[in-house]
Amino acid sequence: MHAPVICAALGRSCARWRWPVLGAWLVLIAAGLFLGGQVFDRLTTTGSLRPDAESQLADRRSDQLQPEGPLVIAVVGGRDVYDQALVDDVTTVTGELREMDGVTEVEDLYGAAGGRIGADNRSSLIRIELERGLPDDRRERVEDAVAGALHRIDAPEVLVGGEKLAERAFADQAIADAALGESVAIVVLLVVLVLILGGFVAGLIPLAAALATVSVTLLGLFGLTTLTGVSEFTVNVVTLLGIGLAVDYALLVIARFREERDADPDAPVAELVARTTATAGRTVLISGLAVATAMLGLYAFAEPLLGAMALGGAVAVLLATLAGLTAVPALIAAAHRRIPATGDATRVLAFRRPSASASAAGTAPGLLARLAVFAQGRPAPVALAVTAGLLVLSLPFVFAVNLENSDARALPAGAEARKLQEVVQRDFSGGQAEPIVVVVDADPADAPVRDFMNALNTLDGVLRIQPRPDIAAPAAIIDVTPEDETAGQTSRDVVRAIRAMDPPFPVLVGGAAAELVDYRDSVANRFPIALVVIVLATAVLLFVLTGSLVIPVKALLMNALTLLATLGVLVVVFQWGIGDALFGFDSWGAIDLTTPVLLFVFVFGLSMDYEVFLLARIKEEWDRRSLSQTPASDHAVRAGIEKSGPVVTAAALCIGVVFLGFLLGDLTAVKEIGFAMAVALLLDVTVVRGLLLPALMSLLGEWNWWAPAPLRKLHERWFA
Repeated sequence: MHAPVICAALGRSCARWRWPVLGAWLVLIAAGLFLGGQVFDRLTTTGSLRPDAESQLADRRSDQLQPEGPLVIAVVGGRDVYDQALVDDVTTVTGELREMDGVTEVEDLYGAAGGRIGADNRSSLIRIELERGLPDDRRERVEDAVAGALHRIDAPEVLVGGEKLAERAFADQAIADAALGESVAIVVLLVVLVLILGGFVAGLIPLAAALATVSVTLLGLFGLTTLTGVSEFTVNVVTLLGIGLAVDYALLVIARFREERDADPDAPVAELVARTTATAGRTVLISGLAVATAMLGLYAFAEPLLGAMALGGAVAVLLATLAGLTAVPALIAAAHRRIPATGDATRVLAFRRPSASASAAGTAPGLLARLAVFAQGRPAPVALAVTAGLLVLSLPFVFAVNLENSDARALPAGAEARKLQEVVQRDFSGGQAEPIVVVVDADPADAPVRDFMNALNTLDGVLRIQPRPDIAAPAAIIDVTPEDETAGQTSRDVVRAIRAMDPPFPVLVGGAAAELVDYRDSVANRFPIALVVIVLATAVLLFVLTGSLVIPVKALLMNALTLLATLGVLVVVFQWGIGDALFGFDSWGAIDLTTPVLLFVFVFGLSMDYEVFLLARIKEEWDRRSLSQTPASDHAVRAGIEKSGPVVTAAALCIGVVFLGFLLGDLTAVKEIGFAMAVALLLDVTVVRGLLLPALMSLLGEWNWWAPAPLRKLHERWFA
């Protein structure tokens, strides 16, 4: 049975059994709201590296050799550090902390060795170590008690933080950003949908599909937390992705239903829905499979954060597809009398600018159709100009990108954890890089170990080395301070140089610079696997849709151009800080190292979404003209874009609203994703799909539809 027949049968069944279908979705939504709502209590801080990465092994071995509990760091500043009243105040508070249950050690300037004065001579550092192995809820209560006591110190500035406190601040900010972004996006989205579809009830259908997708996705994430760690960042991205795709698919189905109803207004609604899903439903299915495959391609990178994002994203996409194939047809059948005719709302949907002749004919070309006419009139210059322009936009990423791990610098400028990190780095670390941690499993008194240390000290880029005292086992931990900043090229070169040494004893290299090296190497090594997964799946699905081998290759190349151009713009705005005032962030001179990987998947997936929308109608027009023995490729492309372009434009506007919701939050890494996706949508829907696609199809002509004879027969038998 052919795919269109299956989709038609599914649509007919959902229309006839609309109330049981909607009832089933209501049960799923209720379960999602009840159990899925609990997912926020089970979120964890998910690491960006696999446990078997060398830097992670080094950290665990270092912790075995020199056990240390979680740290809380405080900087007390703004007063003379030897002011007697301040000395008494700090001494009183640190005395309380030493007696506090859950605290093992307190170091300050006055009561213990190791106290430090800042470079400004008006600040001092307090270091509090907590017990090892405290359960998370117990540790958080101790941290809060410690922070509360420290904030009682009477000084103009008391900053309290630490790794775990920064992680909590990041998590709290991510949840707050998600709540703000999603709530604003949904309100704005409803207004846009009502305007696009010409009625309140019609506008509610895509939104209902989106809310159903998100609630059931949360249920899926709840189940996922039993298998792996799920972070707040994962929930942010996955839920907004689900909203955007569900709205896209609902708009496509509604637009096609109105066309079918306009063509045959007396047909039963179940039959109209069946005709709709035979075409638009097939498009939704292929698009959903393409985007879900792109999400699973993310899983090939095998890092914990990306793995959770991949699985959660695939769940969201598949649920959006299921909603588009079942819930939306059922909603249309239930509310079809409240969905305005095409003529009542088409002008908004198509973003039209009617000309005199078009108005007389009752139609007007949409934005993409007008761009397509322009591109087809001069295909070679347009194709060259667009390709060159996109490549120019990509240059900042290709030649100047700086990828680093997000830390407290990704928090808002006013966040206490971020301010503390900046003060400690400036006033107590002298701006030097964090040490590279070298763990040696051999007696440091042996000659080979001493020779190894001497070799470390003479490596290019090494400022100094410092063995740690009091390591009980026959082992050594050596802090190697590089000359460059922590994530700089010199620091990474030092890590690689140490790992390239071949001493006659086990050595592990860890620290922040080593983690960055491990992540980059992991992504580079696994990128070909992810690329093969996405390319093969995309090629197969586009072949199923079009019967061509040329179109998949062209689509992949256009998607690559969109991605590279988007990343180039991202570097200019976020790394170089060109848009910091406009978008409300403080540039930290880098891009979060997970962002390009996520964008690789998301941009490819969503670009395929609109590619499928357009190609499905272009293929319909090509087949129709082939049957009438007038297979003019240019006319088929123009007609297909004119019919599907309004839906693509409206869908891009809606999903753009959703992703712009990311910009309302305060986390820089989240802003990067939202901004980049909005840029990608803008470039893809206008420049790439509006100009490059029709220009290339005009240049290729009938070669667009080429496939070897055996594959062509296979397509005609099973997929046509």
